[in-house]
Amino acid sequence: MKRFLRDNGLGLAFGLLFLATLIGQAFAGNADLDNRRLTDGGDPIGFWQYVASSDFAVDVAENWQSEYLQFFLFIFATVWLMQRGSPESKPADRIGAESDKDQLLGAHVKEQSPPWAKAGGWRTALYSNSLGLVVLGLFVGSWLTQSIAGRSAYNNDQLNTFQDPVGWWDYVLSADFWNRSLQNWQSEFLAIGSMAVLSVYLRQRGSPESKPVGTPHDRTDESG
Repeated sequence: MKRFLRDNGLGLAFGLLFLATLIGQAFAGNADLDNRRLTDGGDPIGFWQYVASSDFAVDVAENWQSEYLQFFLFIFATVWLMQRGSPESKPADRIGAESDKDQLLGAHVKEQSPPWAKAGGWRTALYSNSLGLVVLGLFVGSWLTQSIAGRSAYNNDQLNTFQDPVGWWDYVLSADFWNRSLQNWQSEFLAIGSMAVLSVYLRQRGSPESKPVGTPHDRTDESG
């Protein structure tokens, strides 16, 4: 058990943090909604009713889709773009999809290589892009969820103010939908760019997201 916890500590720690903050968000969101309903002369709703509501779903989904967009773009951008001196970047001589030798494919596969890396053909081609494709799928799925839940929450507000509800396509083209999306996207793009540039000049001893403390600033693709 100790070895399992050690070998999976990063995933387990962030999994527990995710659950804790999601539960905290549910309680805080329920309290905030109840305060607004009471202010407007309405009745508060129960915790589980709030968790099953479109208000909670859209708040969760809009954050998920922005995070997966960040990872998708960063995964693919770092294939072709570089930031000299950043441990988040490849050096200039490795820009692009790289050779079979660099990627341990074809005649260069190892005995321990994943089965689909050895298979060749469409399976290796698919596996070669599997990380980006799965993250793209998670982004599209969470964005679609945001649009559906957001439309429901938006229409609830419309009905409460005696206005007509809107269809899904009209909501996707609405200012409310794009405001929710873009306010998350801009923060993700800022975070990615900041990390790539700050890691050129700053260090965190022992972190794989940082270069070793004594590494020159212009050294690229080296982590501590």
